Amino acid sequence: MNTNLLKLAAALAISVTMLGGCASSMSGGAYSRGQARQVQEVQMGVVESVRHVKIEGTQSPVGAGAGAVVGGIAGSNVGQGKGSTVGAILGAVAGGVAGSMLEEGVMSKNGLEITVKLENGRLIAVTQEADEQFNIGERVRVLSGGGVTRVSH
Repeated sequence: MNTNLLKLAAALAISVTMLGGCASSMSGGAYSRGQARQVQEVQMGVVESVRHVKIEGTQSPVGAGAGAVVGGIAGSNVGQGKGSTVGAILGAVAGGVAGSMLEEGVMSKNGLEITVKLENGRLIAVTQEADEQFNIGERVRVLSGGGVTRVSH
């Protein structure tokens, strides 16, 4: 593997890892800048059930693009002339798919689907990042506002 290919592979790994820091949090305790100082409706309820789920990661063009570049360069090292061109194209396609899958896998999170029976008798389910533990029968707060709902203690 040549030095340029190694550098590109490292750049791809760093880019995808850094994207994890750019992702918005799905945590019940994380607020976006726009949600700060906004009124939220608070309802009390009791946890009816908790189910573990997987929250899909994002798929931006960065993962696929970086993978395509690395794959294209790697593929161009196969053969000479037309073989090198075909290898570059096939490598770019395979690298793009792999880069996209890698980014999605790195960005996915463990989540909880929390079903809550509100005091008014309504039953709701909220899915959020699994950063807190909720137990059946536990009294919780449900906060809603600006199109976002979260469950907290």
